[in-house]
Amino acid sequence: MSQFLFLTSWFVPLYSLLGAILTLPWGLGIIRRTGPRPAAYINLLTTLLAFVHSLFVFKDIWDKEPEKLLVNWFKVADLDLSFALELSPVSIGATVLITGLSLLAQVYALGYMEKDWSLARFFALLGFFEAALSALAISDSLFFSYALLEVLTLSTYLLVGFWYAQPLVVTAARDAFLTKRVGDLLLLMAVVTLSTLAGSLNFSDLDEWAQTANLSPITSTLLGLALIAGPAGKCAQFPLHLWLDEAMEGPNPASVMRNSLVVAGGAYLLFKLQPLLALSPVALNVLVVMGTVTAIGATLVSIAQIDIKRALSHSTSAYMGLAFLAVGLQQGGVALMLLLTHAIAKALLFMSSGSVILTTQSQDLTEMGGLWSRMPATTTAYVVGSAGMVTLLPLGSFWAMLAWADGFVSISPWVIGVLLLVNGLTALNLTRVFRLVFWGKPQQKTRRTPEVGWSMALPMVTLIVLTLLLPLMLQQWYLLPDWESINWYVALALFASTVIGVVVGSTVYLHKAWSRSRILAWRFFQDLLGYDFYIDRVYRLTIVNAVALLSKISAWSDRYLVDGIVNLVGFATIFGGQSLKYSISGQSQGYMLTILAVVSILGFFISWSLGLFNKLPF
Repeated sequence: MSQFLFLTSWFVPLYSLLGAILTLPWGLGIIRRTGPRPAAYINLLTTLLAFVHSLFVFKDIWDKEPEKLLVNWFKVADLDLSFALELSPVSIGATVLITGLSLLAQVYALGYMEKDWSLARFFALLGFFEAALSALAISDSLFFSYALLEVLTLSTYLLVGFWYAQPLVVTAARDAFLTKRVGDLLLLMAVVTLSTLAGSLNFSDLDEWAQTANLSPITSTLLGLALIAGPAGKCAQFPLHLWLDEAMEGPNPASVMRNSLVVAGGAYLLFKLQPLLALSPVALNVLVVMGTVTAIGATLVSIAQIDIKRALSHSTSAYMGLAFLAVGLQQGGVALMLLLTHAIAKALLFMSSGSVILTTQSQDLTEMGGLWSRMPATTTAYVVGSAGMVTLLPLGSFWAMLAWADGFVSISPWVIGVLLLVNGLTALNLTRVFRLVFWGKPQQKTRRTPEVGWSMALPMVTLIVLTLLLPLMLQQWYLLPDWESINWYVALALFASTVIGVVVGSTVYLHKAWSRSRILAWRFFQDLLGYDFYIDRVYRLTIVNAVALLSKISAWSDRYLVDGIVNLVGFATIFGGQSLKYSISGQSQGYMLTILAVVSILGFFISWSLGLFNKLPF
């Protein structure tokens, strides 16, 4: 039985795809009498089957070697497009995480979107979302992974634009789609180039090719940068990071999936591309710079946000920046561990924030307060999720960052400074949000706020238990270091940065009535961070205006040059035809005279041109 489940692991993504297809009759309005609930239950059932299937396989896969499955899709002449799948502890473990969090997010969505008229359509989109993510986890083909990233881009567009009657939602969905397209286009160029250079797009073949590849510095650099562009767009890294902030306009259950798993898909692809990126030192340096800038910049921006979802979404970009930094420093294993701990903690934080938004009907932090006594489950979920995000011993993120920092304490000590800064600022931001939302005096919108129902509380309680048990799971998987090998100076520094962030966040005076500081210097700094360093305005003044100018020039040339010449020829033809009709006499000698005259003129011009040609010196 276990061998059968292992060999059919490729079917795990198809469970979710089947569930999404089966919900279409409700999503398209073909079935209306039953309401949209049956569609949600069908999707829940297929996701449960996918989770159980992958979980049973994951339990028995530790003592087995990774296996490859090859599915030939299209083959003609020298072109061979095939889907290669990898069944390994890492890939199957990723499917367990994806299907498990998707199952919890769907149960959570039953309560959050209980009265939404498009519940069936939402669950169908979540099914496509989950299917693409699960297939990406077991994919061993760069071509197949690129196609799946395109499916994720489309799913993101549809989920962000779910409430399409709102103008801000439409704008957010459009910006998210177009921003990702920039990175996807460059990644497609890299895929086409590798298919020519390496002859195969399977990751295992690309690894072997990279060991003996002899590329020029320019080729390797351009190839590495193009490979980075796609994951940078998916993970909301600078300079393609603005879309994740706008994507918070979508439903919160989709934000749970997007901030915990979808953004991690780009970093997961980057992890598989490490041997190719190692061919270019410039590409690795770009990863380091991009990850460092995004990690520090996004953490600073999150501190100035007064929207609860945006305050948490910017920290997602920051932690993906740390994953980029880890890959740039060729620490892929640490990046995977960081993605695991971040996914669970961030899903819990977004579920907690979604509960607050649903009960208060507000996302503004200045309108909240005093919810800890009225929403104990939600408060506990936020506290445990925050503890899982920062280096608070003995939770998961502490071990992930310690394993990374331990290897660079003597080689690259500046990395320790980046980790301490990002971790301390994250702890400060999470403490600030806790004080504004759960602490203090109740505001007008929070005085009679009830706790959420069981369908929303059950996923939060499950993730609370999972976050607390994660260190034991890491120990069982032999991912925790031995006590004798721990650098306790680094461990103490990481723990101290968390404590300092919590203390500063707890003691800084916050006044809800002040949306901006009354001190001019602080107001400038607050606006600088609150508006994301004005990067969107810089883009508008540079790239957007340049594209608009080129568009105007193109439209002018198309209207007055291209269309003008065509219209001139047409007008000359009409004018000539109208003029000739008055010269018609009906006499054949007149027609012959006209033909001879025209032929004579043409002969004269041909003779003149040939004579001029013969006089030329060549």
